[in-house]
Amino acid sequence: MENDQLLKEVTAKAQVWLGDGYDEETRAEVKRMLDADDKTELIECFYKDLEFGTGGLRGIMGAGSNRMNIYTVGAATQGLANYLKEAFKDLPEISVAVGHDVRNNSRKFAEIVADIFSANGIKVYLFDSFRPTPELSFAIRHFGCQSGVNITASHNPKIYNGYKAYWEDGAQIIAPHDVNIIDHVNRIKNVDEIKFEGDKSKIQIIGADVDKIYLEKIKGLSLSPEAIAKNKDLKIVYTPIHGTGVELIPQSLKNYGFENIIHVPEQDVPSGDFPTVESPNPEVPSAMAMAIAKAKEVGADLIMASDPDADRVGCVIRDNNGEYVLLNGNQICMILLNYIITRNQELGLLKGNEFVVKTIVTTEVIKAICDANKVKMYDCYTGFKWIAAVMRDNEDVLRYLGGGEESYGFLAETFVRDKDAVSACSLLAEACAWAKTKGMDFQAMLADIYLKYGFSNEVGVSVVRPGKSGAEEIQALMKQFRENPPKSLAGSPVEVVKDYLTLDATHADGTVEKLNFPTTSNVLQYFTVDGSKVSIRPSGTEPKIKFYMEVKVPMASVADYNDCGKAAAAKVEALKKDLGI
Repeated sequence: MENDQLLKEVTAKAQVWLGDGYDEETRAEVKRMLDADDKTELIECFYKDLEFGTGGLRGIMGAGSNRMNIYTVGAATQGLANYLKEAFKDLPEISVAVGHDVRNNSRKFAEIVADIFSANGIKVYLFDSFRPTPELSFAIRHFGCQSGVNITASHNPKIYNGYKAYWEDGAQIIAPHDVNIIDHVNRIKNVDEIKFEGDKSKIQIIGADVDKIYLEKIKGLSLSPEAIAKNKDLKIVYTPIHGTGVELIPQSLKNYGFENIIHVPEQDVPSGDFPTVESPNPEVPSAMAMAIAKAKEVGADLIMASDPDADRVGCVIRDNNGEYVLLNGNQICMILLNYIITRNQELGLLKGNEFVVKTIVTTEVIKAICDANKVKMYDCYTGFKWIAAVMRDNEDVLRYLGGGEESYGFLAETFVRDKDAVSACSLLAEACAWAKTKGMDFQAMLADIYLKYGFSNEVGVSVVRPGKSGAEEIQALMKQFRENPPKSLAGSPVEVVKDYLTLDATHADGTVEKLNFPTTSNVLQYFTVDGSKVSIRPSGTEPKIKFYMEVKVPMASVADYNDCGKAAAAKVEALKKDLGI
């Protein structure tokens, strides 16, 4: 009966898409799904509407209310436009910036977004071609816009596209604006309410001039120009993995003074099909294979990559055996923050009013680094919009040094309010050059950090459960972990359980304290006596439940590095077994 009711509802919803307000291609696709004997695809495409999550609007491209297409993009934009006109009704002119990545349909969606905004009397700064996501954030602040939209699905597979909405501070939208925008989108009951006919006089094309200003700002972040001058021939292999970093990241490295930037020609080709990789995600080893092969060919000192919208950075270094190994996102964040804090200290710039931000699932080694250097550290929810919120709260009060997350995102500057692979790559290369002046490579630098602040190993596991039934299974798993928390993990007693849905931290002795966070979130964390941390949450942008595991192992000397790694790996396996994953 329940399935019959669902089919009845999605059928009625789909039949609306056969109306004259929809283009012929869309109507044909919807009719095919309605006529099919198997209604699975119909249900998947219409059982819900796309909603804003931690990364905005994201979904598989195709016809339907649960798909990325000109109508779901159009409804989101019309709803956002309506809200902007309400929120900024006293301004003589409202303006927005619009950008996009290299994905299939991204330019088309971006132009439709620009048309709809302009049709609503809103001025639009539209990039002339694909650009890194952080540059869209920069443009919003640079032009004094009230909002912005970037069409991107980040590192998702090629069948996806997405819609990231930004507010006037250049950060992705959070409450109350996200809820209000959704409310305005939901008020649009008919496609005829979407103003698709643009006003070209309201659209200003932007490009190279903004690139120049943005890159100059990034150059201003440099802390060790003399180290670069000594190591300007550092062999750096960089790949954009077919994405938007192809122009600006090599330019930024050259601006910093690096002269030996080695490309992976096959992956310098911008393409929404990402033809040389299974997944365009720099945290996936296979995505780095061609860059590693090039590095072996030339004997590179450092390998870096950016994801398709150039907000995430991947990094490969040589270990003690000369093998190229992929750093995880925690290690990249750790290295960058340690470098920035250390250089600030060496230059006499630490005044006691500095702060750093990390997400709750990111390594606790960062807290140890901050504590040792008397730098204030803030924890926040997953998603760079929350890091940006902490930055906003501390603006003009404390000095921001950097912020990052385990998912390969880092931000070193305040003139952008989203993770930025352009600046991250530039500073990683600089840190590598600086380390060489100290007689170290990145492997030695990493070992030194662990020796000072404790050895840590972090592993993430994502359990994918697609579709409606998958969403229900993920909910059931979260309920199970919430109602039956483990008493011990990997042989160590659980001493604290943090539930961000209730904002309660429950200790083993039964005492409960409240967590100081701006809102609730469906995240659970278990902390053990021996320093391990497990975080569990459903993804806000993908059909998966994510497990973040961090284990600690005593490290007495640098010589213990490999043994610590083996001991930590065994501990992670024990954690997985206890969690049933």
